Amino acid sequence: MRIVLAEDSVLLREGLVELLERFGHHVVAAVGDAERLLVAVGEHRPDVVVTDMRMPPGFTDEGMRAAVALRAAHPNVGILVLTQYVATAYAFELLELDVAAGGGLGYLLKDRVGAVIELVEAVERIAAGSTVVDPDVVRQLLDRRRPDRPLDRLTTREREVLGLMAEGKTNSGIAAALCVSQAAVAKNIGAIFTKLDLSEACGHRRVLAVLSYLRG
Repeated sequence: MRIVLAEDSVLLREGLVELLERFGHHVVAAVGDAERLLVAVGEHRPDVVVTDMRMPPGFTDEGMRAAVALRAAHPNVGILVLTQYVATAYAFELLELDVAAGGGLGYLLKDRVGAVIELVEAVERIAAGSTVVDPDVVRQLLDRRRPDRPLDRLTTREREVLGLMAEGKTNSGIAAALCVSQAAVAKNIGAIFTKLDLSEACGHRRVLAVLSYLRG
């Protein structure tokens, strides 16, 4: 993959470049702020952008605003936002970008950088058009309650499957995590969509559909 990386910490930036290239990917540009990120993407047209959330000059949401701009200008580019904070509002803002575009979307905590294989696999899934959400964010989303408490319709197993779906796992990945058959996973997913009144047409973007529903 061709990757553009934006991270203001020089140490972390260089570490991420080395990590990604160790797995055979090519970091075509590594920058330290959102303005240079936008320029680099326009110049290199990467497969994936990996960007910090808080960068110069304000250290607030520069990375998120850059992600929104990049989605509009380059809809086929996958975008992974890395952050130190569990901020569900920002996660929803990212996931509600144009879901019809070809590029995948991801929102991960920087703690995952230490889990090298998981991070690289997440970047690869995003490049392939999938959605990846950090497990800690998923847990907070699943704990939220709408007035009609729709998640109360789900069994314990269905809630477990829903959480793993939101993390971007495939049916086979869910089956492995729960030590059940893929047929059982498919049955649970069907029940989830039925109980949450989610159309089968959303299946190819099932994580986005579930998260959008949970937001209410």
